[in-house]
Amino acid sequence: MADINEARATFSRYDADGDGQVTPDEFKRAMAEMGDPFVTGPVAEAVIKSKDANSDGTMSFDEFWQALQG
Repeated sequence: MADINEARATFSRYDADGDGQVTPDEFKRAMAEMGDPFVTGPVAEAVIKSKDANSDGTMSFDEFWQALQG
């Protein structure tokens, strides 16, 4: 089980504008900053979609936390 404080810190690295939602563009940019330049737009969209439980096109912290639990 992941530590929620570490998860919040990681989530904040993805959530560039601090609005509580991670968009595919934010995810792609964060992955590039963390050393993975191979995450393309379609890959980022697929990752966000796979974690987007309410189908709003973004990943909230709750959705991120839930994905870590599985």
